[in-house]
Amino acid sequence: MRTPFAISRPRLVAVLAAIGFLVAGFLGGDVADSLISGGFDDPSSESSEARQVVAETFGGGAPDVVLLLSTGGGDVDDPAVAAAGAALTGELASREEVQQAASYWTLGSAPPLRSDGGDRAITLIRFHGDESQRLDLAGELREELQDTPLGEDLGTITVGGYSAVFAEVNETVETDLVAAELIALPITLILLVIIFGSVVSALLPLAIGGLAIVGTFFVLELIASVTEVSIFALNFTTALGLGLAIDYALLVVNRYREELAAGHEPRTAVVRTVRTAGRTVIFSGLTVASSLVALLVFQFAFLRSFAYAGIAVVGLAVVGAVVVLPAILVLLGQRVNALTVRRPKVLPPGQEAEGVWHRIATTVMRRPVPIATVATLLLLVLGVPFLGVELGFPDDRVLPPGAETREVADVLREEFGSAEESAVLAVLQDIDATGEDADAVAAYAAELSTVEGVGRVDSVTGSYVGGQRLPIELPFAATLATADATYLQVVPTVEPISEAGEALVADVRAIEAPVDDALIGGPSAELVDSKAGLMGRLPLALGLIAVITFAVLFLSFGSLLMPLKAIVLNLLSLTATLGAMVWVFQDGRFEEALGFTATGTLTVTMPILLFVLAFGLSMDYEVFLLSRIKEEWDRTHDPIGSVALGLERTGRIVTAAAVLIAVVFLAFGVTGSVSFMKLFGFGMTLAVLVDAFVVRTTLVPAFMRLAGGANWWAPAPLRRLHDRYGFSETIDLDDDPAPIDPTPEHAGVA
Repeated sequence: MRTPFAISRPRLVAVLAAIGFLVAGFLGGDVADSLISGGFDDPSSESSEARQVVAETFGGGAPDVVLLLSTGGGDVDDPAVAAAGAALTGELASREEVQQAASYWTLGSAPPLRSDGGDRAITLIRFHGDESQRLDLAGELREELQDTPLGEDLGTITVGGYSAVFAEVNETVETDLVAAELIALPITLILLVIIFGSVVSALLPLAIGGLAIVGTFFVLELIASVTEVSIFALNFTTALGLGLAIDYALLVVNRYREELAAGHEPRTAVVRTVRTAGRTVIFSGLTVASSLVALLVFQFAFLRSFAYAGIAVVGLAVVGAVVVLPAILVLLGQRVNALTVRRPKVLPPGQEAEGVWHRIATTVMRRPVPIATVATLLLLVLGVPFLGVELGFPDDRVLPPGAETREVADVLREEFGSAEESAVLAVLQDIDATGEDADAVAAYAAELSTVEGVGRVDSVTGSYVGGQRLPIELPFAATLATADATYLQVVPTVEPISEAGEALVADVRAIEAPVDDALIGGPSAELVDSKAGLMGRLPLALGLIAVITFAVLFLSFGSLLMPLKAIVLNLLSLTATLGAMVWVFQDGRFEEALGFTATGTLTVTMPILLFVLAFGLSMDYEVFLLSRIKEEWDRTHDPIGSVALGLERTGRIVTAAAVLIAVVFLAFGVTGSVSFMKLFGFGMTLAVLVDAFVVRTTLVPAFMRLAGGANWWAPAPLRRLHDRYGFSETIDLDDDPAPIDPTPEHAGVA
């Protein structure tokens, strides 16, 4: 049989990998500058269309920055304060990058822009440019105005608002990423040395992880040049890339050691490792990637970004494990065990073993029904809180208390009667709002102002409160209309990202507008539309995951029952994780200990993201375990012994892989200051540990004991399909490559 290229030309492969790493690092090292913070809304929705029309037709939209001007106990109507506030607003409005600037003082002392105590007022600013540019400008303005006084001893200025919040989120994510790496890498290396017993072996997974992560940064840089990519994909890339590299390297190096222990010389041992463990890695990667493909079904840039990053990092981790790592193993030979700190027990393939995992499996298989029942009930009970899940959008409260933009938002919630920066937008097209249709627009604005939860409605015809027009002229009224279109700003008095905000949108949409195709947008409407978009495409995503997973597992094992069992057990495993996330992060338990603020909701995209990734990683471990069980089954046809031996040979590997990847995710959970990324870190940690320590050790052996020989059954047509197109990890024990005469390149390797 032909020797794989990576094994016949190991030095060339190693050099190419090193060059690729350096090039990817150079070209993708600044990828964070090309990524966005948003992406939580559905761009095909009505609210997104409304936002686009407002931006393109009117050059307007929600303010990017809210400046909070605090007098420190004085009165914002004091002439000196008013003069300083108006001057600051005018100076900002004159800047080239500022599209619109207005404040309490330039809007005729508008009451909603003044705090209840009269000692604070706000200025609203919107920049030119796309979302990324506006975030950059907001961050620059925050740095410029930080610690800047308002006039001389008149007060202080602090910066908040949507773009300012997410500019600070961007900075926080990048800082958290570095902190997580500084924690995860040393701990992971120490654990790898303990698991492998060798410093050289322990460094191999980190090398493969580095290749996968840096390579994915370069891929994301390329993708970001043609479409939006979320900055949160960076944390995901690092965690998943390092975790999968550890998983795959553990499997490959462990199998290589087994083959060495069987007496094979290094080159032969690597070939056999690639044909067995290498195939397992490929199919494992396919199962993880197939789950992530489902994220592309959704229109959310946030979810699609995780698909881009995940598929890239999985693919590169697989290439690293089955191409680069075998080349390194050929070059190392027996030196893979160099710098040994302990000598782990390694059993050659085919040798009987009755260790702790063998005993666990046989114990479970002696009492499969009661053990499986208890485990199933435990997982279902833990999943009950998910029945009460509430979905929302991230806002300033994703940042920890003490963050500047978070403090500004807290003041706005507590001391101001309306949410000026979160207005519902009502867009009317094909209408002459300043001419013959002015009365219809005025009547519509007046009616909107009577809706419960509405504080004020601003339109080209004036401002309305409680159905009545206020006796003031809006300085920006002319910006709310063109010759054939207009939009109204419906300022809410309720929390925009809440059930009350959603109810407000429903009430606004229920009012008959002067035109038939009115568009309702704004943050509350985006939340409503995003939830609808997510739920509408969820069945397709779940169906895609199920079909692809079934196909990959069937082609891997030739069984009809194994894919079905894997899907059911993984769904059962995930109930506990999703339930715990609601119980902790939605309901606010342990929020002080974990350092987050509960808002009564989970970020709308997080449950599906957790589900998809955790499902993929569960399948990862499923393939590891089933591959060795199938190998033993093909060798012995013993339905009980094959399960016990398969678990014995993979139990240590799966457990070690789960602990290591849990450490990586836990590091992101502990260091994460952005609450939904903290949720992601802790959620994935729990998902991995539950799957490895509950599902793999109890439910899998119990199910396989009950199914017996039917585990590997398939009807004749499907059996023939698998025999023709399927794949098998088992190789003929005598199918060794012919010895290759040593060359100067390889002399002394063995």
